[in-house]
Amino acid sequence: MDIFKVIDWAFNIYYIMIFVYILFSWFPNVQGSPVGTLLGRLVEPYLSVFRRFIPPIGVIDLSPIVALFALHFIRIGVFAILAWILRLF
Repeated sequence: MDIFKVIDWAFNIYYIMIFVYILFSWFPNVQGSPVGTLLGRLVEPYLSVFRRFIPPIGVIDLSPIVALFALHFIRIGVFAILAWILRLF
């Protein structure tokens, strides 16, 4: 399997995990379930970085949106670095 496909797959899975975690936050019973707890353990460390700098506006938390944009740019950077490394060999 191509390394780019594996990395792309991993980023897509993490995008989905963040999106599902955001949806779970609207339903407190689901967020406390085992799946919600697992998603929280996997996603919350990444989101907490952005929550330190972006306070919620009322009840709306914009940090997950910024986190998704940042993850997209990180993905582009990883692919650019990987393409550069592979060109060297």
